[in-house]
Amino acid sequence: MTRLQAVAAPLPHDSAELHVTGRARYVDDLPEPHGCLHAAVGQSARAHARIVRMDLSRVAAAPGVVAVLTGADFPGLNQIGPVLLDEPALAQHSVDYHGQAVFAVAATSYELARRAVTLAEVEYEDLPAAIHLEDALAANHDLLPPYEMRRGDPESALTRSAHRLEGSFRLGGQDHFYLEGQIALAIPGEDGGMDVHASTQHPTEVQHVVARCLGEIDAKVRVECRRMGGGFGGKETQANQIAAIAAVLARKTGRAVKFRLDRDVDMTLTGKRHDFRIDYRVGFDEDGRIEAITFDQAARGGCSADLTGAIADRAMFHADNAYFFPHVRIRSRRLKTNTVSNTAFRGFGGPQGMLGIEEVVDEIARHLDRDPLDVRRANFYGPAPRHLTPYHMEVEDFVLPELMDELERSSNYRERRAAIEAWNATSPILKRGIALTPVKFGISFTTSHLNQAGALIQLYTDGSVLLNHGGTEMGQGLYVKVQQIVAEELQIPTGLVRITAADTSKVPNTSATAASSGTDMNGMAAQAAARTLKERLIAFAAGKYGVPAHKIVFQDGTILLGERRMSLRELAKEAWMARIQLSATGFYATPGIHYDREQARGRPFYYFAYGAACCEAVIDTLTGENRILRADLLHDVGRSLNPAIDRGQIEGGFVQGLGWLTTEELWWTKEGALASHAPSTYKIPCASDLPRDFRVAIWERGRNQERSIHRSKAVGEPPLMLAIAAFQAIKDAVARAAPGKGSPRLDAPATPERVLFAVKELRRRAAALDLARAAE
Repeated sequence: MTRLQAVAAPLPHDSAELHVTGRARYVDDLPEPHGCLHAAVGQSARAHARIVRMDLSRVAAAPGVVAVLTGADFPGLNQIGPVLLDEPALAQHSVDYHGQAVFAVAATSYELARRAVTLAEVEYEDLPAAIHLEDALAANHDLLPPYEMRRGDPESALTRSAHRLEGSFRLGGQDHFYLEGQIALAIPGEDGGMDVHASTQHPTEVQHVVARCLGEIDAKVRVECRRMGGGFGGKETQANQIAAIAAVLARKTGRAVKFRLDRDVDMTLTGKRHDFRIDYRVGFDEDGRIEAITFDQAARGGCSADLTGAIADRAMFHADNAYFFPHVRIRSRRLKTNTVSNTAFRGFGGPQGMLGIEEVVDEIARHLDRDPLDVRRANFYGPAPRHLTPYHMEVEDFVLPELMDELERSSNYRERRAAIEAWNATSPILKRGIALTPVKFGISFTTSHLNQAGALIQLYTDGSVLLNHGGTEMGQGLYVKVQQIVAEELQIPTGLVRITAADTSKVPNTSATAASSGTDMNGMAAQAAARTLKERLIAFAAGKYGVPAHKIVFQDGTILLGERRMSLRELAKEAWMARIQLSATGFYATPGIHYDREQARGRPFYYFAYGAACCEAVIDTLTGENRILRADLLHDVGRSLNPAIDRGQIEGGFVQGLGWLTTEELWWTKEGALASHAPSTYKIPCASDLPRDFRVAIWERGRNQERSIHRSKAVGEPPLMLAIAAFQAIKDAVARAAPGKGSPRLDAPATPERVLFAVKELRRRAAALDLARAAE
């Protein structure tokens, strides 16, 4: 009899039908309790100022207003910071960014609450404000202490190198722009209890923050999340404030309170991807092989710490991407600005670090007039001694050479590069470019204690299973993958495994669904729970039927007991009659990871995920307009748990990365107000932005040498970095506007304006060079 194959099947998302029919229930779709109130916040009109006077009398008297809340009214601590207590839920004495919440109201309707907050009278005394990253650098405004990684002697090695380059590169932030905005519904209970339905990637953290703000023990707060309409890191810590304000208002009024942000408020009130400035010095030989390199990374953290420390660390961890540095020094500054506190975003700093080194490798190739792909290959990790990262971790599973060979062939990179050269020679206005870039992304939380997960499984006497774990579903397919893992372990159809909402009263002390670790950790925990349950049933059956335990097999929907065969339903009913526990918990802690922060060395990642992309772009040199004509993606997901879900993640991650690097631009006014705070001023990719020729493949030879769940690999964040090939292809097209005249100066995102400026600046330099040569 064959095994039932639930794992590796391309099953649809567990909520696919509910999504397309509109029946999937999000927080805003839950029935509102009788008398439910609606919250809104009043926001600061200054970037940095003392609050001299705040008169909320007209707000309190406005139609429908039931309660007004300030920071002084919190029964507990007015603090929502996830790591440091440096961020109030509602500003008190001073404000630190334009748009910061300074008070809140609860009213009988959403519209009345929004109208009421506009009636406040607030007087400010302006203070000096650092808005941009360069402002903070000039003023030495460090949010957190600087940090450094080092291996070898880069300063001495640089002086010995035959070739040296130095430069500076800037890359912008990104708004999460999830389809469902931030929202929470808080329902007060008896004895100080509070139930919170929150759109959050981290129910446990919301539980802790709400309890802190209420002045209650954690056990009195229950947080539940069935699904989110997107998160991308924006609901890892940013949900704290929304839930806390709703809960404190619910405590104050004794009524349920829903707090829902509209798009403008969401974009001005919540954090973004960190923008960076990366300065570098690099020494290399005639083949482009890097001999020494130094990076100075500066990250704009915003007004509070949030997760900036760990994000900036991960940017350092990924400053190597796929390349070995014999001598390296990476320095990081985490800067404080009077803007919203930046936060987690898909890739968590990794994309910024990775883009920095890809820019350096591209500059080396242009300096030597070599194909950038050849320079990339020359710098790949390899056998010892070319196997050690800047943080002294050995790269043991480096598969990029063979993966890149396959993509180079399937994308016809060499032939297309030659064809593009010929095409550009006859096209004076439109120019094309091409790039093929690798991805090596570390999988695990770099904060080691977060690498743990729990699960709960209930087996009922009809053979059905109820599954709960600490992971949250934000559209990425985590729940269906864990459902498949449990069904595979118990050898039952997935339809018999019911998925339930993440709930702090069922699985406690969970980590965020982040760091691409959701399936790795929660899948292992659920498998452990299923195995505990299975072992208990086997022990019972062995005793009852006199069959050796090793001859009892769960297989293809049945249990084989020697010559006897029975269903899980029958065995569960018999076990219940014999008073055998049919509930089991599972726990998983990622093994073998450690990091000594003082020494800047260790093994922070369990394994690496790999991928590569080849992109072809075209630009209009008169307008800067650009488009990706073709994208070939090849990504390693190990042994895929669900190829349909994994392929969707690869496609979606690439497109989101494409938005970050080409269209999504954040703009602040000189007063510190976010100008790009709505779809009218902030452009995310749409269907027409997709490459017309879009080829996506899972690497069939993918494998995971570590003991991950069914030897699969994480696929949430790594594909976003495949879009670096698109940026490099655009830069390559810009270079063709003045071939042989140097390298374009193009920062990210490559908007039409930046592309146009880069073309003009390159041609200006080319003209100056021609004049200088003529004068000689």
